[in-house]
Amino acid sequence: MSDEGPIDVPAALAGVRLDRAVALLTGVTRTEAARLVDDGGVRVGREVTRDRARRLREHDRLAIDPGMLAAVSVRDVAPTVVSAVPFAVVHEDGSIIVVDKPAGVVVHPGAGNREDTLAAGLLERYPELAELPAQGAGEPERPGIVHRLDKETSGLLVVARTPSAYHSLVAQLTNRSMGRTYLALVLGHLEARSGIVDAPIGRAVTDPTLMAVSAGGREARTRYEVRERFSEPVAATLLELTLESGRTHQIRVHMAAIGHAVLGDRRYGGRRGAMAVLRPMLHAWRLALDHPATGERVTYLADPPQDFADALRRLS
Repeated sequence: MSDEGPIDVPAALAGVRLDRAVALLTGVTRTEAARLVDDGGVRVGREVTRDRARRLREHDRLAIDPGMLAAVSVRDVAPTVVSAVPFAVVHEDGSIIVVDKPAGVVVHPGAGNREDTLAAGLLERYPELAELPAQGAGEPERPGIVHRLDKETSGLLVVARTPSAYHSLVAQLTNRSMGRTYLALVLGHLEARSGIVDAPIGRAVTDPTLMAVSAGGREARTRYEVRERFSEPVAATLLELTLESGRTHQIRVHMAAIGHAVLGDRRYGGRRGAMAVLRPMLHAWRLALDHPATGERVTYLADPPQDFADALRRLS
């Protein structure tokens, strides 16, 4: 097989299926990549492989026949690029990408979920992100990603496209100049119209997969403001919440700690049968930051998704 030289598989593609990796690295569609593998146009190490579902390992040597690649890339119709991982792009330029993440999508690979993550979807659409970790900008499993949302939380994330943008965004998170505002439906009625929950957060003693308010935890502050109160079919409040720190499960833990768990958050006491929502009603609504390239203060908004809107309509 003739080729232009093997590709050293980066850590960001470790655990990814062969056909998906070929698509990411060459720019062809997933269907075309699968056809290329089936036709014997791909070699892993010294051997041709036709196993399109094979999972790659970091530093595997991947070689693709350029002639077969050119042939399979000839398309009869204009392609429609659709990522297997759903997300919406609110804004993109040469420095940043602002993404509206749906509920149910994991941000980056972890135990039990290597492929169907936001990171994988971003790499599929923006393959150049894979180069960032080698330039000192982030980790291989989350190239360009500077913050995260829980799997079942929807809303806005900003992703860096260049090393300088990455370091600028990390600095803004560290000095807390990046504004992250959420909307949440919580159980019960908060007495005050606004307030601050200032309580450290650490791992729960009883379950290490949960977080809890803990004297030995890390500093955590959440500001809240009441938008609307409801009484039927359950007592609930729509809150606007601003993070002054970024701890795991911070809003969920803080709201549960003051007796107002996020509606639908079964892990932190938000179950309520009369409102059969399928996830925590928590949405990252507004993101404000200093643009890494221009220094201009910019703000991005994302309306809550349909399930959140449906829950609001059921309350009165």
